[in-house]
Amino acid sequence: MPERKPRDDELDAFGITHAGKVRPTNQDHFLLGSLRQRFKLRQSSLPELDQLPIVEDRVASIIMVADGVGGGQRGDKASQLAVEELTQYVNESARCYYHNDRSDESFVHDLEQAALKCHRAVIERGASDPDSTGMATTLTLMIIIWPWTYVLQVGDSRYYEYKNGALTQISHDQTLAQELIDSGVFAAAVRNTPLANVLSSSIGGSQTAPVVTRVPTAWNTVHLLCSDGLTKHVTDEKIAERLRTMTSARQACEQLLQDALDGGGTDNITVCIGRAVKKD
Repeated sequence: MPERKPRDDELDAFGITHAGKVRPTNQDHFLLGSLRQRFKLRQSSLPELDQLPIVEDRVASIIMVADGVGGGQRGDKASQLAVEELTQYVNESARCYYHNDRSDESFVHDLEQAALKCHRAVIERGASDPDSTGMATTLTLMIIIWPWTYVLQVGDSRYYEYKNGALTQISHDQTLAQELIDSGVFAAAVRNTPLANVLSSSIGGSQTAPVVTRVPTAWNTVHLLCSDGLTKHVTDEKIAERLRTMTSARQACEQLLQDALDGGGTDNITVCIGRAVKKD
């Protein structure tokens, strides 16, 4: 029998974002949330219905990170719009998947389509507002519908899993540097060149190629989403150490943010962490 789904009081999640030491503005945005079933009372003869133990079941848990691209406020607008739009689309898709027992392939398709809708929304906003021309953003979403984790990615904001003492990057950077590495043209050291900052896929950019990955989740899994402002300055080894010794999601987020600032803080920094802690 599969393990039970964590209760709400067993979820430990936190997110933090910072402009860094160099950039004048913060163009990152993040979101943590839960999708729930709804109970709506229409009529009752019960005098004190509000005292009944009616609990809305949690359909899904969500963490989302977007890293805006573009000068001035353009990147900020792009990342904000992408997070807002994707939240709307995923809300309906996850409920349908949960209640109607839709196939996994259908849900993956829905997530891909949600990213493409966000892409069109950002392009349309840029076309209608001269101040927003050329804006784009990364967009990485983790959605847990127990016992599965779905990861939607466009760009290079990362999703990691930490479990059994090992840190694993589940997402795959959509950058020119990573494409050259994948094709065998350059060695992994090219990640340290300016090519690592050139996105090959983005929301609102010239090309978007959403990728959805499904992996099993469990109680011992720590989930980490971040913008590249963290990974530019903090190694995977240091991230793993922080997650191994964490006492809470908030404490780990704050430590990793400080690590990135101590390392130079040359970009906006966003860190989101979630895990389940049994209270039985």
